[in-house]
Parts: sequence; structure tokens; C-alpha cells
Amino acid sequence: MLYALGILFGVCVGFALGLTGGGGSIFAVPLLVYAMSVPAHEAVGISLAAVGTTAAVGMIQRLRRKEVEIRTGLLFAVTGMCGAPLGAWLNSLIPSTWLLILFAVLMLVIAIRMWLKAVKKPSDTHVVRASHEPIPEDSPGPTCRRDPEGKLRITSQCAILLSVLGLVTGVLSGLFGVGGGFVIVPALVLFSGMGIHRAVATSLLVITLVSASGLTSYLVASRPIDFGLAGLFAIGGALGMSLGSVFGRRVSGPALQKGFSVAIVAVALFVVTKTFT
Repeated sequence: MLYALGILFGVCVGFALGLTGGGGSIFAVPLLVYAMSVPAHEAVGISLAAVGTTAAVGMIQRLRRKEVEIRTGLLFAVTGMCGAPLGAWLNSLIPSTWLLILFAVLMLVIAIRMWLKAVKKPSDTHVVRASHEPIPEDSPGPTCRRDPEGKLRITSQCAILLSVLGLVTGVLSGLFGVGGGFVIVPALVLFSGMGIHRAVATSLLVITLVSASGLTSYLVASRPIDFGLAGLFAIGGALGMSLGSVFGRRVSGPALQKGFSVAIVAVALFVVTKTFT
């Protein structure tokens, strides 16, 4: 029964990860804690292992289709890999209850920001429609701009912004075991002028590298991780990833972003309710 649940939940995680580039890790921790009775701190380590492996499978598939912006992803990931060990250390200092509450609060903040940007500031979210039109230099929009061919212009301001966002993502990854996709995707969309579908693909590269860094920190600190359970999640995740990728290509950018926001809110409310009851 445990094996079946692990694979089934892994499919759910992989499907969400393939669909949104960040939803998988959001579902992983609550499923481990509330459906499989795994302690919150251990669930974080298992999530890093499972989500990182699943993201790596999806990344390879997206690389073959040339959907990943490698240069942008690596710029984001380098500082993220530095921040993950710091997040893992902070995780060891926070009680389980507060860890779950902070996890839910973070999800709500991200969801609200994404929804408001999509609804109230279409000039900032035109990239969600996967437009490849270059943005005029004097127009409002993402801090990082693109040339007429759609390539990102790595200015000093853009590099600093993406590096800072990567560092924050790494800390959150190590702290909550979330891979950071729910931060990476909106950050790439809102700040780098990247279309939502390409942002999802690029986020898988970042999640793979940042999760590996966070997992390494857990292993070095001799924190308990059930690799058997992580393996079951990863097997199911690989299956779900393929399904999510196919379905995601059939959904429009705006609908995908709004659906992502709603899913984050729903899981956050569930976590808060279960924590207090």
C-alpha cells in the first residue's frame, strides 16, 4: 500500500511540475506530511530528492526540444545553489508547526502577486501570452529586456536582479524543500520577459541544480532522508511529468498562470487548516 501511495502521489507531483514548472514541490510536502505521516523536517529532505530527480527528467526532455534558456537558467541557479545550504540550516532551527505556517504564508504571497499582475497590470504580464515582440527601452515592463531575436540582454542591472532572485530561491528551497519553482516561474515571467511555457522549461533546470545543492546540505548534516520513499515519488513523478508536459502545451499562457495561482492558494489554505486543527 505504501509503495502504491508513493508512486500515485509522485504522479500528482510530476504532473503539477510538468504543467507549471513549480507546482510539484508545493504538493510534495503536504502529501508527505498529511497523507503519509512523515515528519515535516524529514519531508523537506525527501521532497528535495524526489522533486529534484523529477525535474531533471523533465529538463532533459525540454532540452531536447530546445525550450530551455540555458544561460538565463544558469545565472539564476548559481546563486540559488549558494542559498540552498543556508535555507537547510535555517530549517533545522524552526519548529515543525511554524515551518508549515511559514510555508503556507509564502505560497499565498506568491499566488496573490501573480494574480494581481495578470489582472491589473497586463503590460507587465504580456509575456505570459508568450509574445516574442521586443519591449521598447522606454516602456514599462520587465527589468531584463530582450533583443529583436528574443535573446535576453544581460545588463549589470539584469544580472544583479536575477542573481538576487536566485539566492532567495535557493534559501526558500533549502528551508521548505520546494525546489523553488513557484518563485522561479513568476520571476522569469515578470522580470526576464520570458513566456510562461519557456519559463516552465527553464525553471526545471534551476530546480534540478538548486535541489541538488539543498539535498547535499542535508546529507552533509546527516539529516534523516527516506530514499526509498523519495525513489517512489521520483518514479511516479517521471510518469506524471510526461503527462503534465503534454497537457501544458495545450493550455494557453494566461489560463496556466491563473490556474497556477488558484492551485497555490488552495494548497496553502489546506496546510493552514490542518496545522491549526
